[in-house]
Amino acid sequence: MKKLFMTVVALMGATMLFAQEDIVTTFQQGLANAKAGNYTEAIEQFNSVIDASWDIAEPDANQLKAIQGSKKFVVTCYNKMGVAAVNAKDYEAAVANFQQAADYALLYEDMAAHNKNNSMIGQVYEVQGASAFNSEDYATAITVFEKGYAADPRNTSMALNLAESYFRSDRYQDGMSLCTKIAAMNPDKFAEAIAEAQAKMDMYTNNEVAKLQMANDYDGIIAMAEQLEDAAMAAKITMQAYYGKKDFNKMIELSTAALEAQTTDEGRSDINYLLGVAYNEKGQFDQAIAAMKNVTAGNNVANAVAVIEALTAQQK
Repeated sequence: MKKLFMTVVALMGATMLFAQEDIVTTFQQGLANAKAGNYTEAIEQFNSVIDASWDIAEPDANQLKAIQGSKKFVVTCYNKMGVAAVNAKDYEAAVANFQQAADYALLYEDMAAHNKNNSMIGQVYEVQGASAFNSEDYATAITVFEKGYAADPRNTSMALNLAESYFRSDRYQDGMSLCTKIAAMNPDKFAEAIAEAQAKMDMYTNNEVAKLQMANDYDGIIAMAEQLEDAAMAAKITMQAYYGKKDFNKMIELSTAALEAQTTDEGRSDINYLLGVAYNEKGQFDQAIAAMKNVTAGNNVANAVAVIEALTAQQK
């Protein structure tokens, strides 16, 4: 019985030794296949190494190198397969492979590789979506761009195209919501995208306001403003709506909060101009002049100067 036990122990020891030596060999075979472009075979070998590593309590230096290398190169192989699929214009396969690479990178805590492959997923969807966008098939463009944006929200060119697709599909609130997110990004890195997002918000908001103004639907403008995530813009168009309703007292009441919501000199100047207009309509000319003197930036500077000159001359 003792002899049998010793035989079993010896067999187990030999099996473990074989497994330990075998992972180094398997890793080398995986590297050879990866170098030859046989990525599927290489991935199988790298995964075999990783699976076998669980049975090794204390891997030596060579084994540790094989295990760590397998975790790195399984990600690399999926990435290479994704690139090959992109070159073949097989975008579905490209996304699938980049997704595998991103998932494995996350599993093995390689966040740089995870982010890189998510970025590549976004780029694939951007290419696909651009075709639909350029054909004015905005419904398809939205479907594709949304997938890309989910993978890589830092791809601002795609995000801006998605926002534009929303706007052109009469999905104003969705476009505004996305542009607001872009506008909140780091200005040191995304200044150009932020400026473009702000320009889109201004243009499409003006378009929406103009439609409602033509219908004399000032309550509709106020309701629209309440849905906006951009507090500065919401405050501005709300004051404009109350001007349309000729509720000058409400404009004055809202002006303090509206000024506080602004983040730029131009925004504060626009509110001060509207405040000056409200005071002027109420015949409170000193307050109107004081407000107009605070209009120092934007499109209303010349008008404010003209109002100040006219009111000053009127008081003489």
